[in-house]
Amino acid sequence: MTERPRGLEAGLEHRKAKMGRTRRTGRKTRPHGGGVVTIDLESEGCTDQPSKHRTCWKHIQALMHARRTRITKQQVEEIESFKLTSPCFLQTIPCRERSKKRFKRNNAVSKLKKELDSVSFNCYMENLWKSFSEDKKMSFTYLDSLWFTMYTDASSGVKVLEWIKRKHIFSKKYVLVPIVRWCHWSLLIFCHFGESLLSENITPCMLLLDSLEMASPKRLEPDIRKFVWDIYESEGRPENKHMISQIPLLVPKVPQQRNGVECGNYVLYFINLFVQDAPENFHMEGYPYFMKDNWFSPEGLEHFCEKLESLESDIL
Repeated sequence: MTERPRGLEAGLEHRKAKMGRTRRTGRKTRPHGGGVVTIDLESEGCTDQPSKHRTCWKHIQALMHARRTRITKQQVEEIESFKLTSPCFLQTIPCRERSKKRFKRNNAVSKLKKELDSVSFNCYMENLWKSFSEDKKMSFTYLDSLWFTMYTDASSGVKVLEWIKRKHIFSKKYVLVPIVRWCHWSLLIFCHFGESLLSENITPCMLLLDSLEMASPKRLEPDIRKFVWDIYESEGRPENKHMISQIPLLVPKVPQQRNGVECGNYVLYFINLFVQDAPENFHMEGYPYFMKDNWFSPEGLEHFCEKLESLESDIL
């Protein structure tokens, strides 16, 4: 056996010792300018947890860039598709609880000031729903934010339709359907689906609220109409396909987001305001009701986000 050079042996021993210290202290260093910045992993809330996090699209993409791997067009499309089914769950990994004083001192950034993934959105949505009165809950229901996206996948479409059956949407006046497609949030609302499509007093229709009009909300229409038809058919409703295809899909001009990460916040605020102000019976004569470009102010949205954050803190 070839004897290992002593210099290399010493170097390896030094490296092992250094790695051992890193595991015990939960600290590591990285160069910054002319000096070194020390990162306390424990103060960040986790120690060895990130090392177990390897399956989300964000880390796959980062790994490819770090290795300077050339990303083909097909790989780009696969990563874009992977974003919809495998959001980053790093922030949801259980970590050591931190004191409130330490939290305030570090000036942590609110989740609502960053782009919302489906896990965070659903958490806020559940808390928001709990804040509504029982009277409101009798007239409204909502679908999970991933169901629409999962429905568009042929392998899970039937399963999603079974889940929707349990929500009894035809007994509700309004059904809230948050949608996340192409890393963008919008809100679909089914209005009076339990009423006859031939009714002259109440208008069954759909509303699509989007805070980014330049993203062409109507591009969702083919998938939405197929989704609605399959819901009616799976429920054994008497309406035929032609009648269902005539249900209006309305896209009111609502307030627009100011940056690229606010869309999830806007959808939550759309839901909050719509539940509060929705008419008892939706008529085309009254459209667009309160859903206009001056519906609310940026300050109103900021106040809502702060209230939602405090509500989550109270629950935790």
